[in-house]
Amino acid sequence: MTLRRTMQHRLWASLSLALFAAVALGINPLTAWAARGELQIYFIDVEGGQSTLFVSPAGQSLLVDTGWPGFDGRDAKRIAAAAKDAGLSKIDYVLITHYHVDHAGGISQLVAQIPVGTFVDHGPNFETNPGVTETDYENYQQTLAAGRYKHLTLRPGDVLPISGMKVTAISSNGDVIDHPFPGGGESNPYCKNAAPVVEDKTENSRSLGILINFGKLKILDLGDLTRDREFKLMCPVNPLGKIDILVVSHHGSDLSSSPELVDAIHPRVAIMDNGAKKGGSTSVLDTVRQSPGLETLWQLHFSEEGGDSHNVSTEYIANPQGPDAGNYLMLTASPHGSFTIFNSRTKQTKDYAAK
Repeated sequence: MTLRRTMQHRLWASLSLALFAAVALGINPLTAWAARGELQIYFIDVEGGQSTLFVSPAGQSLLVDTGWPGFDGRDAKRIAAAAKDAGLSKIDYVLITHYHVDHAGGISQLVAQIPVGTFVDHGPNFETNPGVTETDYENYQQTLAAGRYKHLTLRPGDVLPISGMKVTAISSNGDVIDHPFPGGGESNPYCKNAAPVVEDKTENSRSLGILINFGKLKILDLGDLTRDREFKLMCPVNPLGKIDILVVSHHGSDLSSSPELVDAIHPRVAIMDNGAKKGGSTSVLDTVRQSPGLETLWQLHFSEEGGDSHNVSTEYIANPQGPDAGNYLMLTASPHGSFTIFNSRTKQTKDYAAK
Protein backbone atom coordinates (compact mmCIF):
# COMPACT_ATOMS: atom_id res chain seq x y z
CA MET A 1 0.00 0.00 0.00
CA THR A 2 1.36 3.44 -0.93
CA LEU A 3 1.76 6.28 1.51
CA ARG A 4 -0.93 8.18 -0.39
CA ARG A 5 -3.43 5.42 0.32
CA THR A 6 -2.38 4.72 3.88
CA MET A 7 -2.75 8.35 4.89
CA GLN A 8 -6.37 8.25 3.70
CA HIS A 9 -7.20 5.84 6.55
CA ARG A 10 -6.39 8.28 9.29
CA LEU A 11 -5.48 11.95 9.36
CA TRP A 12 -2.33 12.22 11.40
CA ALA A 13 -2.62 14.77 14.14
CA SER A 14 0.89 15.99 13.41
CA LEU A 15 0.15 16.84 9.75
CA SER A 16 -1.54 20.01 8.57
CA LEU A 17 -4.47 20.34 6.19
CA ALA A 18 -2.05 21.74 3.66
CA LEU A 19 -0.16 18.43 3.56
CA PHE A 20 -3.31 16.44 2.91
CA ALA A 21 -4.31 18.82 0.17
CA ALA A 22 -0.91 18.33 -1.43
CA VAL A 23 -1.15 14.55 -1.26
CA ALA A 24 -4.69 14.62 -2.64
CA LEU A 25 -3.40 16.63 -5.61
CA GLY A 26 -0.70 14.07 -6.27
CA ILE A 27 2.23 16.16 -5.06
CA ASN A 28 5.33 14.15 -4.19
CA PRO A 29 5.16 13.23 -0.45
CA LEU A 30 8.82 14.17 -0.15
CA THR A 31 7.96 17.76 -1.07
CA ALA A 32 5.28 17.94 1.63
CA TRP A 33 7.53 16.43 4.33
CA ALA A 34 10.36 18.76 3.37
CA ALA A 35 8.04 21.74 3.69
CA ARG A 36 7.25 20.68 7.24
CA GLY A 37 10.86 19.85 8.10
CA GLU A 38 10.06 16.23 9.02
CA LEU A 39 12.21 13.10 9.06
CA GLN A 40 10.68 9.87 7.72
CA ILE A 41 11.93 6.44 8.80
CA TYR A 42 10.69 3.20 7.22
CA PHE A 43 11.35 -0.02 9.14
CA ILE A 44 11.04 -2.46 6.27
CA ASP A 45 10.16 -6.11 6.82
CA VAL A 46 12.99 -8.21 5.44
CA GLU A 47 12.14 -11.30 7.44
CA GLY A 48 14.55 -10.99 10.34
CA GLY A 49 17.28 -9.15 8.45
CA GLN A 50 17.65 -5.39 8.58
CA SER A 51 16.65 -2.63 6.22
CA THR A 52 15.80 0.82 7.54
CA LEU A 53 15.22 3.80 5.25
CA PHE A 54 15.75 7.35 6.53
CA VAL A 55 14.51 10.29 4.44
CA SER A 56 15.65 13.70 5.65
CA PRO A 57 13.61 16.87 5.22
CA ALA A 58 16.36 18.04 2.86
CA GLY A 59 15.32 15.21 0.54
CA GLN A 60 18.39 13.03 1.06
CA SER A 61 18.08 9.37 1.92
CA LEU A 62 20.02 6.79 3.91
CA LEU A 63 19.32 3.06 3.78
CA VAL A 64 20.82 0.94 6.55
CA ASP A 65 21.38 -2.57 5.17
CA THR A 66 19.74 -4.40 2.29
CA GLY A 67 18.21 -7.57 3.74
CA TRP A 68 18.55 -11.04 2.23
CA PRO A 69 19.37 -12.20 -1.31
CA GLY A 70 17.13 -14.58 -3.23
CA PHE A 71 13.41 -15.04 -2.70
CA ASP A 72 12.84 -13.60 -6.19
CA GLY A 73 14.23 -10.25 -5.06
CA ARG A 74 11.66 -9.95 -2.27
CA ASP A 75 13.68 -7.66 0.01
CA ALA A 76 14.99 -5.41 -2.75
CA LYS A 77 11.44 -5.01 -4.06
CA ARG A 78 10.17 -4.08 -0.58
CA ILE A 79 12.93 -1.51 -0.21
CA ALA A 80 12.19 -0.05 -3.63
CA ALA A 81 8.49 0.12 -2.76
CA ALA A 82 9.28 2.04 0.43
CA ALA A 83 11.50 4.42 -1.52
CA LYS A 84 8.73 5.01 -4.04
CA ASP A 85 6.29 5.53 -1.19
CA ALA A 86 8.58 8.27 0.12
CA GLY A 87 8.78 9.94 -3.28
CA LEU A 88 12.41 8.93 -3.91
CA SER A 89 13.87 8.22 -7.34
CA LYS A 90 17.24 7.09 -5.88
CA ILE A 91 18.86 6.24 -2.56
CA ASP A 92 21.71 8.62 -1.76
CA TYR A 93 23.57 6.47 0.80
CA VAL A 94 23.43 2.74 1.49
CA LEU A 95 25.18 1.90 4.77
CA ILE A 96 26.22 -1.73 5.23
CA THR A 97 26.62 -2.39 8.96
CA HIS A 98 28.50 -5.66 8.35
CA TYR A 99 28.74 -8.46 5.82
CA HIS A 100 26.39 -11.15 7.10
CA VAL A 101 23.88 -12.31 4.52
CA ASP A 102 20.80 -10.83 6.24
CA HIS A 103 22.37 -7.36 6.06
CA ALA A 104 24.49 -7.32 2.91
CA GLY A 105 23.05 -10.15 0.85
CA GLY A 106 20.56 -8.01 -1.05
CA ILE A 107 23.02 -5.47 -2.47
CA SER A 108 23.11 -6.68 -6.07
CA GLN A 109 19.34 -7.08 -6.23
CA LEU A 110 18.84 -3.63 -4.71
CA VAL A 111 20.93 -1.80 -7.32
CA ALA A 112 18.92 -3.57 -10.01
CA GLN A 113 15.75 -2.05 -8.53
CA ILE A 114 16.75 1.56 -7.76
CA PRO A 115 19.78 3.83 -8.34
CA VAL A 116 22.23 4.23 -5.45
CA GLY A 117 24.68 7.10 -4.94
CA THR A 118 27.21 6.02 -2.29
CA PHE A 119 27.94 2.83 -0.35
CA VAL A 120 29.22 3.17 3.22
CA ASP A 121 30.87 0.42 5.31
CA HIS A 122 33.35 -0.38 8.11
CA GLY A 123 36.14 -1.57 5.82
CA PRO A 124 37.23 -5.06 4.68
CA ASN A 125 35.62 -8.30 5.75
CA PHE A 126 37.57 -10.07 8.50
CA GLU A 127 35.36 -13.10 9.04
CA THR A 128 36.87 -15.96 7.09
CA ASN A 129 34.81 -18.98 8.09
CA PRO A 130 33.96 -20.72 4.80
CA GLY A 131 30.49 -19.91 3.53
CA VAL A 132 29.68 -17.28 6.15
CA THR A 133 30.52 -13.95 4.53
CA GLU A 134 32.74 -14.56 1.50
CA THR A 135 30.03 -14.73 -1.14
CA ASP A 136 28.18 -11.62 -0.02
CA TYR A 137 31.37 -9.63 0.48
CA GLU A 138 32.65 -10.69 -2.95
CA ASN A 139 29.35 -9.66 -4.55
CA TYR A 140 29.58 -6.31 -2.78
CA GLN A 141 33.13 -5.78 -4.07
CA GLN A 142 31.97 -6.60 -7.60
CA THR A 143 29.20 -4.03 -7.25
CA LEU A 144 31.71 -1.38 -6.17
CA ALA A 145 34.14 -2.38 -8.93
CA ALA A 146 31.52 -1.55 -11.55
CA GLY A 147 32.50 2.07 -10.98
CA ARG A 148 28.97 3.44 -10.81
CA TYR A 149 28.97 4.19 -7.07
CA LYS A 150 30.92 6.30 -4.64
CA HIS A 151 32.34 4.57 -1.56
CA LEU A 152 33.03 5.69 2.01
CA THR A 153 34.52 3.89 4.99
CA LEU A 154 33.65 5.39 8.38
CA ARG A 155 35.54 5.22 11.65
CA PRO A 156 34.11 6.05 15.10
CA GLY A 157 33.47 9.79 15.28
CA ASP A 158 33.18 10.29 11.51
CA VAL A 159 30.09 12.13 10.29
CA LEU A 160 28.26 11.06 7.15
CA PRO A 161 27.81 14.04 4.80
CA ILE A 162 24.04 13.83 4.50
CA SER A 163 21.85 16.93 4.60
CA GLY A 164 19.00 17.39 7.05
CA MET A 165 20.26 15.19 9.88
CA LYS A 166 23.58 14.45 11.59
CA VAL A 167 24.74 10.84 11.23
CA THR A 168 27.78 9.97 13.38
CA ALA A 169 29.61 6.64 13.45
CA ILE A 170 29.60 5.20 17.00
CA SER A 171 31.20 1.83 16.29
CA SER A 172 33.14 0.51 13.31
CA ASN A 173 35.46 -2.40 12.59
CA GLY A 174 35.55 -3.43 16.26
CA ASP A 175 36.33 0.05 17.61
CA VAL A 176 33.98 2.43 19.43
CA ILE A 177 33.97 6.16 20.13
CA ASP A 178 36.33 7.30 22.88
CA HIS A 179 34.63 10.54 23.93
CA PRO A 180 31.19 11.56 25.19
CA PHE A 181 28.55 13.30 23.12
CA PRO A 182 26.36 16.17 24.36
CA GLY A 183 24.10 14.72 27.06
CA GLY A 184 26.53 11.88 27.79
CA GLY A 185 29.62 11.41 29.91
CA GLU A 186 28.10 10.29 33.21
CA SER A 187 29.15 7.17 35.11
CA ASN A 188 27.09 4.14 34.04
CA PRO A 189 25.67 2.37 37.13
CA TYR A 190 24.54 -0.63 35.05
CA CYS A 191 28.16 -1.65 34.46
CA LYS A 192 28.57 -2.84 38.06
CA ASN A 193 26.61 -6.05 37.49
CA ALA A 194 27.69 -6.69 33.92
CA ALA A 195 28.14 -10.37 33.18
CA PRO A 196 31.50 -11.40 31.73
CA VAL A 197 31.39 -12.02 27.99
CA VAL A 198 33.72 -13.73 25.54
CA GLU A 199 35.17 -11.56 22.78
CA ASP A 200 33.15 -11.92 19.60
CA LYS A 201 35.33 -12.47 16.53
CA THR A 202 32.60 -12.43 13.89
CA GLU A 203 31.44 -9.61 11.62
CA ASN A 204 28.78 -8.77 14.22
CA SER A 205 31.35 -7.16 16.50
CA ARG A 206 32.62 -5.01 13.64
CA SER A 207 29.20 -3.51 12.96
CA LEU A 208 29.13 0.08 11.74
CA GLY A 209 26.76 1.62 14.28
CA ILE A 210 25.37 5.14 14.03
CA LEU A 211 23.83 7.86 16.17
CA ILE A 212 21.42 10.14 14.32
CA ASN A 213 20.69 13.59 15.69
CA PHE A 214 17.60 15.22 14.24
CA GLY A 215 16.70 18.42 16.04
CA LYS A 216 15.96 17.38 19.61
CA LEU A 217 15.74 13.68 18.76
CA LYS A 218 18.48 11.05 19.12
CA ILE A 219 18.18 7.77 17.23
CA LEU A 220 20.59 4.86 17.80
CA ASP A 221 21.24 1.94 15.42
CA LEU A 222 24.25 -0.26 16.25
CA GLY A 223 23.59 -3.00 13.71
CA ASP A 224 24.45 -6.38 15.23
CA LEU A 225 27.01 -5.01 17.70
CA THR A 226 27.71 -7.69 20.31
CA ARG A 227 27.76 -7.49 24.11
CA ASP A 228 31.55 -7.34 24.37
CA ARG A 229 31.61 -4.18 22.22
CA GLU A 230 28.60 -2.78 24.07
CA PHE A 231 30.60 -3.04 27.29
CA LYS A 232 33.57 -1.36 25.63
CA LEU A 233 31.27 1.43 24.44
CA MET A 234 29.20 1.97 27.60
CA CYS A 235 31.49 1.21 30.54
CA PRO A 236 32.45 2.72 32.86
CA VAL A 237 30.97 5.89 31.33
CA ASN A 238 27.85 6.27 29.19
CA PRO A 239 29.01 8.46 26.27
CA LEU A 240 25.58 8.66 24.62
CA GLY A 241 23.24 9.86 27.35
CA LYS A 242 19.55 9.17 26.82
CA ILE A 243 18.21 8.03 23.45
CA ASP A 244 14.73 8.73 22.11
CA ILE A 245 14.48 5.93 19.54
CA LEU A 246 16.46 2.68 19.72
CA VAL A 247 16.69 0.27 16.81
CA VAL A 248 17.16 -2.87 18.90
CA SER A 249 20.51 -4.42 18.07
CA HIS A 250 20.84 -7.78 16.35
CA HIS A 251 17.09 -8.20 15.72
CA GLY A 252 16.61 -8.81 19.43
CA SER A 253 19.16 -11.65 19.65
CA ASP A 254 20.54 -12.33 23.12
CA LEU A 255 24.08 -11.89 21.78
CA SER A 256 23.39 -8.15 22.05
CA SER A 257 21.23 -5.66 24.01
CA SER A 258 22.90 -5.92 27.40
CA PRO A 259 21.41 -3.97 30.31
CA GLU A 260 24.53 -1.80 30.46
CA LEU A 261 23.48 -0.48 27.05
CA VAL A 262 19.70 -0.65 27.01
CA ASP A 263 19.05 0.45 30.59
CA ALA A 264 21.66 3.19 30.49
CA ILE A 265 20.30 4.96 27.41
CA HIS A 266 16.67 5.01 28.68
CA PRO A 267 15.03 4.74 25.24
CA ARG A 268 11.52 6.18 24.96
CA VAL A 269 10.67 3.88 22.03
CA ALA A 270 12.37 0.77 20.70
CA ILE A 271 11.91 -0.84 17.28
CA MET A 272 12.84 -4.52 16.93
CA ASP A 273 13.38 -5.77 13.37
CA ASN A 274 12.99 -9.42 14.29
CA GLY A 275 11.54 -12.25 12.27
CA ALA A 276 9.12 -14.88 13.49
CA LYS A 277 11.98 -17.32 14.13
CA LYS A 278 15.00 -15.00 14.04
CA GLY A 279 15.84 -12.62 16.85
CA GLY A 280 13.11 -11.72 19.28
CA SER A 281 14.80 -13.61 22.12
CA THR A 282 12.73 -13.85 25.29
CA SER A 283 15.49 -12.33 27.41
CA VAL A 284 15.87 -9.32 25.10
CA LEU A 285 12.13 -8.76 24.81
CA ASP A 286 12.07 -8.61 28.60
CA THR A 287 15.19 -6.41 28.88
CA VAL A 288 13.84 -3.85 26.45
CA ARG A 289 10.29 -3.80 27.80
CA GLN A 290 11.57 -3.34 31.36
CA SER A 291 14.16 -0.66 30.53
CA PRO A 292 13.77 2.60 32.46
CA GLY A 293 11.61 5.18 30.73
CA LEU A 294 10.43 2.95 27.88
CA GLU A 295 7.02 3.93 26.56
CA THR A 296 6.63 1.40 23.73
CA LEU A 297 8.41 -1.52 22.13
CA TRP A 298 7.38 -2.11 18.51
CA GLN A 299 8.12 -5.38 16.68
CA LEU A 300 8.22 -6.16 12.97
CA HIS A 301 7.15 -9.73 13.75
CA PHE A 302 5.57 -11.76 16.51
CA SER A 303 8.42 -13.77 18.05
CA GLU A 304 7.65 -17.46 18.28
CA GLU A 305 10.28 -17.82 20.99
CA GLY A 306 8.70 -14.99 22.98
CA GLY A 307 5.21 -16.52 22.91
CA ASP A 308 2.14 -14.80 24.28
CA SER A 309 3.76 -13.81 27.56
CA HIS A 310 6.78 -11.91 26.20
CA ASN A 311 5.67 -10.33 22.93
CA VAL A 312 4.04 -6.91 23.00
CA SER A 313 0.33 -6.55 22.29
CA THR A 314 -0.64 -7.06 18.64
CA GLU A 315 -1.31 -3.37 17.97
CA TYR A 316 2.46 -2.84 18.24
CA ILE A 317 3.39 -5.71 15.91
CA ALA A 318 3.53 -5.21 12.15
CA ASN A 319 3.34 -8.92 11.27
CA PRO A 320 1.53 -11.16 13.76
CA GLN A 321 1.46 -14.94 13.69
CA GLY A 322 0.59 -16.47 10.35
CA PRO A 323 1.82 -15.98 6.78
CA ASP A 324 4.08 -12.97 6.43
CA ALA A 325 2.50 -10.01 4.64
CA GLY A 326 5.53 -7.72 4.52
CA ASN A 327 3.96 -5.05 6.70
CA TYR A 328 6.22 -2.19 7.78
CA LEU A 329 6.43 0.46 10.49
CA MET A 330 6.95 4.11 9.66
CA LEU A 331 8.09 6.88 11.99
CA THR A 332 7.49 10.56 11.21
CA ALA A 333 9.56 12.92 13.36
CA SER A 334 9.54 16.65 13.97
CA PRO A 335 12.81 18.41 14.84
CA HIS A 336 11.01 19.79 17.89
CA GLY A 337 11.05 16.29 19.41
CA SER A 338 7.57 14.91 18.73
CA PHE A 339 7.04 11.88 16.50
CA THR A 340 4.38 9.48 15.26
CA ILE A 341 4.62 5.76 14.47
CA PHE A 342 2.36 4.21 11.85
CA ASN A 343 1.63 0.46 11.63
CA SER A 344 0.88 -0.42 8.00
CA ARG A 345 -1.05 -3.52 9.07
CA THR A 346 -3.51 -1.86 11.44
CA LYS A 347 -3.50 1.54 9.65
CA GLN A 348 -3.26 3.09 13.12
CA THR A 349 -0.79 5.61 14.51
CA LYS A 350 0.58 6.40 17.94
CA ASP A 351 1.75 9.91 18.77
CA TYR A 352 4.64 10.79 21.09
CA ALA A 353 4.85 14.32 22.43
CA ALA A 354 8.10 16.23 22.54
CA LYS A 355 10.03 16.09 25.82
